[in-house]
Amino acid sequence: MIRILVADDHSVVREGIKQILAGLDDMTVEDEAGSGQEVLLKMTAKDYDLVLLDISMPGKSGLEVLEEIKVMKPRVPVLILSMHPEEQYAVRMLRAGASGYLTKASAPQELISAIRKVSRGGKYVTVSLAEKLAFELDAGAEKPRHERLSNREYQVMLLLASGMSVSEVAEDLCLSAKTISTYRTRILDKMDMKKNAELTLYAVKNNLII
Repeated sequence: MIRILVADDHSVVREGIKQILAGLDDMTVEDEAGSGQEVLLKMTAKDYDLVLLDISMPGKSGLEVLEEIKVMKPRVPVLILSMHPEEQYAVRMLRAGASGYLTKASAPQELISAIRKVSRGGKYVTVSLAEKLAFELDAGAEKPRHERLSNREYQVMLLLASGMSVSEVAEDLCLSAKTISTYRTRILDKMDMKKNAELTLYAVKNNLII
């Protein structure tokens, strides 16, 4: 039996996942968590065979939680189930130790297949994501500018590029406006840009936001 910890800040999503997996004789939703901190507390207190993890959660982001899980319990596979398209986060999540990446638009059967595969030690990626990973491994390929950013900087960059203000990003990530302003300055410097409009144009051109 695959014992799963479902981590998503929306209770309706968690309920939906439980319904999809209900009745299957080889897996069960052992626990659920609504925040990054709750995930880590439950991982400390209990053993699971797999973590189904969202990226956008209050407090610690899915990226930060993933990195901490890989330090805390490196053998536990983590499957990402996110609303964000592959272009935004998939390569970064796999690079950080995720065993697979699915969007929430995926069919229920695909989720079940992915859970079974990663629980056996495999990796679950789509064909398009496999192509992106192959490009990542090409040492001679010119890396896009956003690859210069840390995971947190990248997350802040996407939110600013989507049109959110510094204070809105701060509220969304449960950080201070001063901290986000510092990130913004660092991001613009690394990206060789001067204002948020340039971030938006870059993100649209590179299919990072729709």
